[in-house]
Amino acid sequence: MGLSAYMARLRECVGHDLLLVPVTGACIRDEAGRILLLRRSDGQNLWGFPGGAIEPDERAADAVAREVREEIGLAVEPVELIGVYSAPEFAFAYPNGDRVQPVTVFFECRVIGGDLQPDQEEILDARYFGPDDVLPPMRPCCVAKVRDAFAYRGRAFFR
Repeated sequence: MGLSAYMARLRECVGHDLLLVPVTGACIRDEAGRILLLRRSDGQNLWGFPGGAIEPDERAADAVAREVREEIGLAVEPVELIGVYSAPEFAFAYPNGDRVQPVTVFFECRVIGGDLQPDQEEILDARYFGPDDVLPPMRPCCVAKVRDAFAYRGRAFFR
């Protein structure tokens, strides 16, 4: 979907300056316990979890369900909190120069419907990875989330 109208208005005010951005992420597992990662079309060839920005007047749980449906066609419901990721070292810049420090609410999600189908606009590929697989290129925050997703035992991580 790209930049929301809300974020576009903020960017008009602050330009490329660093913004704290509330986002969600979904940990979706297959029957073997592998986690789903997506390759984004942002030109950086990076992989990460399904998810995206929380819009004004939206709950984080609703945002993660909406983002997963938009990106890959699955209907999900969040069932547990894996962690919250807000460390300054997770900040990055998009190719256009916009700088963000995401504050990510990362949910364990259960698939309740739909078919896995990347939208081919924002998401180009989707694959499941196990704990011993070689992982594709990811931002540091996603590396932390992968590690935590495989280590998760019911107690949330705060990074």
